[in-house]
Amino acid sequence: MLLTLGYGLTDIVARATAQAGELNERELIAGARRLERKVRRYAPRWVAVLGIVAYRVAFARPRATFGPQPERLGGAGLWVLPNPSGLNAGHQATDLARAFRRLWRAASVAGGR
Repeated sequence: MLLTLGYGLTDIVARATAQAGELNERELIAGARRLERKVRRYAPRWVAVLGIVAYRVAFARPRATFGPQPERLGGAGLWVLPNPSGLNAGHQATDLARAFRRLWRAASVAGGR
């Protein structure tokens, strides 16, 4: 149903963990490759990755910061957001709402491009 509305959800690594630190570098890098193939297949305008550490490892961008990224992923704009997990105490609900709102606004402008 989400795809018909132009939205989709997926994981970089498709296994449950209690903490992101349980994922290893090999899993994250392989997951990034799979994600790029999905993006090329489904052609979204934007891709948001939740979690800066996972993004830095998976995409070999050790200095990446939150927000829009200079590179694209499979033709889509790329944005990094804080992981909203309750274990991520560094980002409060108001911070998360502000970060997600920035992406929503960017995606809403001129058809999201």
